[in-house]
Amino acid sequence: MPIRLFDYWRSSASYRVRIALNLKGVAYERVAVDLLASEQRAPGHLARNPQGFVPTLEIDGIELTQSLAIIDYLDANYPDPPMVSKDPARRAKTLAQALTIVADIHPLNNLRVLKHLKREFGVDDAARDDWYRHWLREGLLALEAMATGSGRYLGGDAPDMADVCLVPQMYNARRFELPLDDFPTLVRIDAAAQEIDAFAAAHPDQAK
Repeated sequence: MPIRLFDYWRSSASYRVRIALNLKGVAYERVAVDLLASEQRAPGHLARNPQGFVPTLEIDGIELTQSLAIIDYLDANYPDPPMVSKDPARRAKTLAQALTIVADIHPLNNLRVLKHLKREFGVDDAARDDWYRHWLREGLLALEAMATGSGRYLGGDAPDMADVCLVPQMYNARRFELPLDDFPTLVRIDAAAQEIDAFAAAHPDQAK
């Protein structure tokens, strides 16, 4: 049975899973879900993902949702390279870095929140983008401090789950024209990750 990833090319969560699948050498088929056309609300997609989100990964006869849960499943079944360390302290650090993005930045800036701001509160595009940059900057400032003393990657000598989460957010930062001068460590790590084929192949420009 083929492995199928239901995703949207510019979705940060989908981008994370594409990176993880590529790093682990897992072949998969992409099935596009157009968020701008509200295909995520179609009955067929809601049957796969009751939240109406992307990504959903069909694998081993099951359907998985939520990017970190998907990456955790992949780590358990395709352990090389590992996305989290077996060392409890190192694992906790990785999860804290990843969750700074996934739990603190992303939920405030995902598409449904941006649409709600416009629809319910009359926020114009400029104010919406300011909202986006504000919360992105808040989170990246914290992550920059957490990244002090990192090696080539947040994961040290090899990228881990935190790097998989960082790269899509750096893409978003550039897309929304957030100045990056205050994040030299994150910029350096992002550039190093982009040199890895698994990251480059997962880039939204390759997934349109």
